[in-house]
Amino acid sequence: MKQILQDSVLVSNYIKGDECALGVLIERHKQRIYSFIYSKVLDRDITEDIFQDTFIKVIRTLKKGNYNEEGKFLPWVMRISHNLVIDHFRKNNRMPKYDNNGDFNIFSVLSDTDLNVEKKIIKNQVERDVRRLVDELPADQKEVLLMRMYQDLSFKEISEKTGVSINTALGRMRYALINLRKVIDKHNIVLTN
Repeated sequence: MKQILQDSVLVSNYIKGDECALGVLIERHKQRIYSFIYSKVLDRDITEDIFQDTFIKVIRTLKKGNYNEEGKFLPWVMRISHNLVIDHFRKNNRMPKYDNNGDFNIFSVLSDTDLNVEKKIIKNQVERDVRRLVDELPADQKEVLLMRMYQDLSFKEISEKTGVSINTALGRMRYALINLRKVIDKHNIVLTN
């Protein structure tokens, strides 16, 4: 009986130079990833292209040694393919329409009942990434950003709570966003937006 290796073992083997390990991973998850992409773009050729691009990105990341998903290979690959689907829509100016009620959420735009688990995983990962980035900000900027984004306080309320002027609070928010952008660019992080 042939032993079935876990994804994490196959990833590790591939990184160590076993080229066949990647083939096993692709074969194992091909159907899920392909179906996911197809359900968004509804075109076989485009699906094929995005599928290929997904694994080119996977290979590059693994070869560079930048993979650290603690054995969560499939959700990581799904997130890559999801981002490439969004890039495809952006490039073609074909973002699906959504009703503009202020709280735009990419998961409502690309809705697919079969893939709720993947969407939740992707959404949670993006939220975790954002929280990690926010944690890297200087304390004063982080404080203002959290009050504004998560507690929905006005700059007047923030100014009263922190004991600084409204202009200082605005400035801190501005710098927080500039610094987030720098970290995102520096680490080449793709956040779903």
